[in-house]
Amino acid sequence: MKALFCLVSAVMLFTTPGFAFSNDDLRAALEQRFKGDRTGACVAAGVIDAGVITTAYYCADPNSQRPYDDHTAFEIGSITKAMTAALLAELIARGEVALGDPIAKLLPPAARVPSFNGHDITIGQIVTHTSGLPGFPARYRPSDMKNPYAGVTERDLLDALAETTLTREPGSKWEYSNFTMMVLSYALARRAGTEYETLFRERLLVPLGMTETYVAQRPPQVHAAEGHLSTTAPAGPWDFSPDMAGVGGVRATLPDMLRYLEGQLGTRQSAITPALAQTQEQVANVDGHRTGMNWALLTRKGHTIVAHEGGTGGFSSYAGFDRAAKRAVVLLSDTALTSVGGLGQLGTHLLDPSASAGAPRAAARADAKLIDALVGRYRLQSGLAMELRHKGGNLTIQADGQREFEMDYDSAGDFYPLKFDALLRPKRKADGTYTFTWFQLGAVIEAEPIGARPAAAKWTPSEDQLKDYTGNYPLTPNFALRVFSTDARLLVQGTNQQPLELASVEPDVFVVESVAAEVDFERDASGKVVSLTLKQRGQVLKGERR
Repeated sequence: MKALFCLVSAVMLFTTPGFAFSNDDLRAALEQRFKGDRTGACVAAGVIDAGVITTAYYCADPNSQRPYDDHTAFEIGSITKAMTAALLAELIARGEVALGDPIAKLLPPAARVPSFNGHDITIGQIVTHTSGLPGFPARYRPSDMKNPYAGVTERDLLDALAETTLTREPGSKWEYSNFTMMVLSYALARRAGTEYETLFRERLLVPLGMTETYVAQRPPQVHAAEGHLSTTAPAGPWDFSPDMAGVGGVRATLPDMLRYLEGQLGTRQSAITPALAQTQEQVANVDGHRTGMNWALLTRKGHTIVAHEGGTGGFSSYAGFDRAAKRAVVLLSDTALTSVGGLGQLGTHLLDPSASAGAPRAAARADAKLIDALVGRYRLQSGLAMELRHKGGNLTIQADGQREFEMDYDSAGDFYPLKFDALLRPKRKADGTYTFTWFQLGAVIEAEPIGARPAAAKWTPSEDQLKDYTGNYPLTPNFALRVFSTDARLLVQGTNQQPLELASVEPDVFVVESVAAEVDFERDASGKVVSLTLKQRGQVLKGERR
């Protein structure tokens, strides 16, 4: 992990003060993050603290007419994976399989599973995203990108598995993979001799009393929320092949998700509760990712936080808990928020109120200089070429062979298309020129300019000018930036971090290209530097000089 990446994430250091959330406190936290947010998202939230449950429903637009209540079901996306892991944990507890067994043990005898240098993919590598299988089958092309899993058949899955060639040793690298969980979901259903939803209902939902959670068979008293893109446009539901729904096909109400988290905390006893606890144990630690069975494990000041986020084409979710503190949080949103950072930061805040909840993304006006600096042709790492243009005061984007789309801009410094769910994040380089990062369908793709770009005018401050910026700039109660100069260089150092050099790109504007951070200094009427703004990875933090 790069050092300046921590400048944003460091505000989330975990502490363990005693606290109790009221319904009003919870609603206030939702309002702090979403009031006026340009996505228009509505959120159902629940907090468990030492057995006390607090809930709230909140919409970014106070005039929203979305009739959500305790019987409203939301798509929970990839949190489904953790539920699927519990079904596997039951098999392990019965001695039928082990995490070290090859995944082939759960598949039909004729299934061909790739290996690398004679090393098979294990079940444990499947549930820790270290198998070497790609995020999605390489040759699969969804017939409908708005419902990408609906057309996947058993034959498609097994053919894709057989055609995959591993490029590295299984277990050697972490790569999040929906493909692996489609394989496991299918394997568990096949082993049980029934569809995934039936297995899921019998083994997990019924024991936990989750009577309003389902995949395709909606209980009559439950009404499904309508999903939305981050542009506020409606989005259709995602459908899954019956045996592959364990990758992300579950829909649940807020009360049911709280029952599920009570099971994870061990405060709701059931036949599945021991298996839930087993999924929380560390299985792998690869590339800095500590993982249980489809859970991310984060350590904050001696406490282990177990968490997972989810997202579909029109929904977002978060589930996280501290088992030792008997504290848990669930967030369910009717809007696809993955491209704008998801719900993880807010979830962390609700587990620990000293952490930042984040801020709303308000519609804003992009500086014409920024738009002009981005204009040109680019190629994404995926190979797709596209062109950015300045038209009518806005930025437009057009991929080769596709139509042109207008984009708006928000207060986090990101551009977003008006007609589909994606995000373009400008990234300034040390030479003053720009490139960008493209976010779409959960993918994060870097872009590089095609052809030479004119060099930006270079500003080189003198040693005396560098001294104008030195000082301490608190960004949060627990985190500050120290700016200092040495040997004609300006450096920045976050609390408990190593110093990094700032490259000047224009007066009062500096960047650290390696970690995609920009630091802008502001002056008062007399010309004295009085504050700075850190812009990094979709977050904007301001600190007054001291």
